[in-house]
Amino acid sequence: MENTYVNGETLIGEIVSKYPECVEILLGIGMHCLGCPASQRESLAEACAVHGFNPQQVADAINRKIAEAKA
Repeated sequence: MENTYVNGETLIGEIVSKYPECVEILLGIGMHCLGCPASQRESLAEACAVHGFNPQQVADAINRKIAEAKA
């Protein structure tokens, strides 16, 4: 992927605050606790493990969304 803004180690809180356009992706896969204190310190990989998703696929979708928003 050409533009990598987030990866599995990126914290959910960082994604939500820096890239609010990606919240719909996270909500769409069942991550509904984006504002809770624990999720703010949870990595994307950890959250994906809890929800049964491949963190690389989710990171790729988020990176595509961010790249579109920046275009």
